[in-house]
Amino acid sequence: MKIRLENENDYLEVENLVRNAFWNIYRPGAWEHYIVHNLRDDPSFVKELAYVIKKDDKIIGHINYSYGTIDYDDGKSERGLILGPISIDENYQNQGYGSKLIRYTLNIIEDESIPFVFVVGDENYYRRFGFESASKYNMFLEGTDHDDECPFFMIKIFDKDEINCKEATFSNPDVFNVCESDVDEFDKKFEYKQKKVQEGQLSEMKQ
Repeated sequence: MKIRLENENDYLEVENLVRNAFWNIYRPGAWEHYIVHNLRDDPSFVKELAYVIKKDDKIIGHINYSYGTIDYDDGKSERGLILGPISIDENYQNQGYGSKLIRYTLNIIEDESIPFVFVVGDENYYRRFGFESASKYNMFLEGTDHDDECPFFMIKIFDKDEINCKEATFSNPDVFNVCESDVDEFDKKFEYKQKKVQEGQLSEMKQ
């Protein structure tokens, strides 16, 4: 097993990995591989934190980071680093490879004196890496109610002196907002996979 930076020769293999890992999980089909594809040419992308795990002569894991925007209620704003997407080959899931990628990159972030990083995900999973609810620090995800705790929007703090606890809203990079028809067009370059509506998808949870 080897953890290394993603390079240009990895792009298509990584996109296939991400597509397969997310297919029909949060929605019929997947958008994450399209986001990963577009991120590489976006100013928000942190190339120095795009890592892969290679094992058995193939890429089995991938992680991205990018910068979103923190808008404070007093009118000030700053950048905020966010983790994701992270993908593990379905044949290697639940074997600790995702944890290895997360810990490896979080160590780099701490060494680079980046004060904190956000993630949107399963609070029970990310808590093991030191993430906690961002609402504890008056930071909320765009589109969520500031009066309610949003447990899946989390923060890991490396330097508490850099947290001012003023009420703020975090917005993902614009590249995370995609048009489904654009994704469908992009998907034509990959092997056909059937979209399915499944229990637990975001569209199902909103009903």
